[in-house]
Amino acid sequence: MPSNRENGQTHPHPRREPRYPGPITLARLEEIFRDCVDFVRRTVWVGEDPRRALTLCYLSGMVKMERISDYLLRPMAQDPELARCAGAAPMMERMRQGALYNLAVEERDSLDQVVFDLVGGWCVFLFPGESTVLSCFVGTEEKRSVSAPDSETVLKGAKDAFVESVRTNTSIVRRHLKAPELRIQEQIVGRQSATLVDILYIEGITNPHLVEQVAARLREIDIDGVFSTGAIEEYIVPAARTPFPLVQYTQRSDRFCAGLAQGRVGVLIDGIPLGYLAPAVLGNFLQAPQDKSSSWLLATALTILRYFCMFTTLLLPALYTAMVTFHQEMIPTRLALSIIAAKQNVPFRSAFEVIVLLIAFEILQEAGLRLPQSIGQTVSIIGGLVVGSAAVEAKIVSPAVLIVVAVAGIAGYTMPSQELGGALRIWRFVLVLLSSWAGLFGTVMGAAVLIVHLAGIESFGVPYLTPFAVGTGVHSREHVLLRRPMPRIKDRPGALKPRNRRKQR
Repeated sequence: MPSNRENGQTHPHPRREPRYPGPITLARLEEIFRDCVDFVRRTVWVGEDPRRALTLCYLSGMVKMERISDYLLRPMAQDPELARCAGAAPMMERMRQGALYNLAVEERDSLDQVVFDLVGGWCVFLFPGESTVLSCFVGTEEKRSVSAPDSETVLKGAKDAFVESVRTNTSIVRRHLKAPELRIQEQIVGRQSATLVDILYIEGITNPHLVEQVAARLREIDIDGVFSTGAIEEYIVPAARTPFPLVQYTQRSDRFCAGLAQGRVGVLIDGIPLGYLAPAVLGNFLQAPQDKSSSWLLATALTILRYFCMFTTLLLPALYTAMVTFHQEMIPTRLALSIIAAKQNVPFRSAFEVIVLLIAFEILQEAGLRLPQSIGQTVSIIGGLVVGSAAVEAKIVSPAVLIVVAVAGIAGYTMPSQELGGALRIWRFVLVLLSSWAGLFGTVMGAAVLIVHLAGIESFGVPYLTPFAVGTGVHSREHVLLRRPMPRIKDRPGALKPRNRRKQR
């Protein structure tokens, strides 16, 4: 019998609420956690009457044993009033109100809540004859220690990078932003992973409509698990329309907090040591964290240099291909003679040389990234120097093409965002193919298509080319190209529509 896929249909994604129906009993918990060697239950006596015995359940490895012993079992054994309680209900009420030393003690009446509490590092007390239980947080909270970011260089700034624990990350943000107006909303994404996703913003600054947009898109995510960044990124932005990044990520806590103070919305995901900022426009990906720590003149010069490098890595191979193939009159005479002399014994067309070298450059880059660090650096050096020199000496490629591709590749490495650099590499191939087909006209046509594409995409309602394509105020360009002295930057970016536009006196 043909399957649904063969008939052009897809299987539905079944949703069952509640996930675990039925009463909260020890038998149901043992059924749910059957074949789980880490599921532990223990009988705890309160007083000498065996009818007052409680059942303690937890998952070994998810809880800290010392907390159970010191915060729960010890006060239960030392409280004489607890042993004199007449019945399970008064006993539960006394434990909930203060007989236990634990900070987090919650009463649960749903089996779903109890199951997810156990998975989250809580332990539960089952009382005889009661339909509700007491749940106490005794998680291990084991995590990687806070250290300096390894993917973003810190010259002058904080060195406390985000880690995999979302609660540790929110505490890091609280240390930088001590404003009581900082709001942290939480959602659970992923049916199997049940991943905590926190939305951070500053009330009174951030546009409430922007916060609701981010929250609504997170609520719409219905997947099995969140195990990678794409499980969030590609669902909250229309990533299928463009290779350019529409949300900005960072490991640096100071950069994340600066984005919140601007009026942007932050997203922290449990298990992923990154912070996301939305919305994000093209100018955000060309700003480095050091720009706010350097002199405004130096920061402006470096920003202009990055824009120049962006155009260089994008257009240089295409312009070279167009001029050498179709428009030789654009090349100075001495340079043209030098290129012709170097290319005399090369059997391939210039367009083919450029495309092959660009592909080789991408292969070497992937090899350097995927291999271990020490081996990857060796492979990149050997591939770049030995193979490149050997190809030129063997007259397979001309030296001019090698120089053009190398300059374009190095210029691409100046991009502060690797995702923006990846998008530029894709479009670089497109422009080279168009230039090899129609010369300078093809290059200009491809650049026009790229500009139209960038002008047509948005990040949470903010045009991607803001503020170049959209007027957002008198001094709107100071946040993108010209970094004015800090005392003169009076307003937050107008494109974010913050509730409080003024940022300083």
